[in-house]
Amino acid sequence: MPLALTTGHEVGLALVAGTFIAFAFLSAIIIPRWRPEFPGHRLGWFVVATLVLFVATLAAVEVFAKEPKEAKAGEATRETPGMTIPKKAPPAPPKGDAAAGQAVFSSNGCGSCHTLSAAGSNGAIGPNLDQVLKGKDAAFVRESIVDPNKKIATGFQPNIMPKNFGTTLSAKQLDDLVAFLLKG
Repeated sequence: MPLALTTGHEVGLALVAGTFIAFAFLSAIIIPRWRPEFPGHRLGWFVVATLVLFVATLAAVEVFAKEPKEAKAGEATRETPGMTIPKKAPPAPPKGDAAAGQAVFSSNGCGSCHTLSAAGSNGAIGPNLDQVLKGKDAAFVRESIVDPNKKIATGFQPNIMPKNFGTTLSAKQLDDLVAFLLKG
């Protein structure tokens, strides 16, 4: 954890934590040897000081050890000194032929279950592909075709979509279908 903090945050966290540790050490070991009756009639002040230092340590952790917020898509990221934020590469475009993928979509009866405006279909047994594929990448779409039960769209049950498209469609047909679905 300390490796991810900036120097200023490390120093601030160390000062607050060090103060609390020093107070605990002094009040538990040093002062009782010098004054055995400690804290005695000053118990109230001792409890207050302990609570203040405890809360200060918790607050310091919240303030100084807070992880940076992740930038949303399209937002600029702010780097702190000594911190490198990896840049995400844009997703690779699908490698198939979208026009050929439309034929795969039609010939396998996908439109009888799914709505997809690019195919002119309005099936309601499966999810509306115009909605559920927004923002998805080629890997997600391909996985949804060959392993349809891995992630089930909200409001739908597993085992509705056939699980054999990974074996009945060739790799090229899958690539074409994915390209068509992402274009749609």
